[in-house]
Amino acid sequence: MLKGKAFKFGDDISTDLIVPGRLVHLRSNLPELAKHVLEDADPTFAARVKPGDFVVGGNNFGLGSSREHAPIVIKMAGVSAVLAKSFARIFFRNAINRGLPVLICDTDQIKEGDELEVDMEAGIVHDVTNDVNLTFKPIPKAMLAILDEGGLIPYIQKYGDFKIE
Repeated sequence: MLKGKAFKFGDDISTDLIVPGRLVHLRSNLPELAKHVLEDADPTFAARVKPGDFVVGGNNFGLGSSREHAPIVIKMAGVSAVLAKSFARIFFRNAINRGLPVLICDTDQIKEGDELEVDMEAGIVHDVTNDVNLTFKPIPKAMLAILDEGGLIPYIQKYGDFKIE
């Protein structure tokens, strides 16, 4: 069970908003880059986010260039999962491969600061603040296995191969 506070963002949160282009020179210093995560969408986010919290978006989260470090720095900031109505395809795969859960659900009822509990296996987001349950399509076993190991590379390092059953 994942538990934390919701940080609400709108539609079309691009990889440029997640990782400002002017800071691309920090790609080789991810801990420093993580201090600036989402600052163009919310300048106070990196300072306020706590381990376990959630990023909550609208439609088309992660659109734009394929910046693999975008989901990495979200995860490094302590975010346990990103919830959105829809994700850009490349961001979605990069997030799973880097061990960041991305959950597709209707986020309209979630407000900034709501306390959330997420059951990844059952596909339920419980908004504790409003006592509302939202559902999402359960994550396929193959993706759960990758997430459980912290990403695709740790999975391959542990098992030496990847087989989908």
